[in-house]
Amino acid sequence: MPVFPNAPTTLANLPAPVNPRRGSLFVLSGPSGVGKGSLLKCLIDQVPGVIRSVSATTRQPRPGEADGEDYHFLSREQFVADITSNRFIEYAEYNRCYYGTPLEPIERMRDQGLDVVLEIEVQGAQIVSTLIPDVVMIFIQPPSPKALEERLRKRGTDSEARIAERLKIAAAELSCLPLYDFAIVNDDFDQALDQLKAIVVAERCRIPNESQS
Repeated sequence: MPVFPNAPTTLANLPAPVNPRRGSLFVLSGPSGVGKGSLLKCLIDQVPGVIRSVSATTRQPRPGEADGEDYHFLSREQFVADITSNRFIEYAEYNRCYYGTPLEPIERMRDQGLDVVLEIEVQGAQIVSTLIPDVVMIFIQPPSPKALEERLRKRGTDSEARIAERLKIAAAELSCLPLYDFAIVNDDFDQALDQLKAIVVAERCRIPNESQS
């Protein structure tokens, strides 16, 4: 029978379960048009305790998007002012628009035991992974470059020049895949959603690393 020198001698000496649990932080990245937003919406609808962090951006709202729910839509001048005031944990310029993540709401929600998901670009994800060691990095992949191009065209929101630019950016983003902990190929939506939910549930079962406390 194996002997563990630091093991408790009786069941009465076992450590108590960790309670309350501090929420996890997830980063969700992937090329434009890959389906990140749809997957995240279904994740939040189906898994209690998962919250989407609302990022700020200088891009224009798309049809159906609401300020304060999908993004905080800011002017470029306001965004730059918020950078100066150190209100973002990270910010990046992507496709000629600024995107940024406020830190204070994330920490508050995690302290309440909620799991927070950041849907952000690769540039910002790299910064978050450096500043927050326990972040869980998830990358959503298209089944193929051709499939991604078809989705962008079907969306009908971009010109031919903008589609070409997005595909060029997607190629650069895919090269950053080794920086992530998990990769999900969004070919079959239901299967991709099941995999995303499985990652969240697995993190909730993780034994806390006291060295990171």
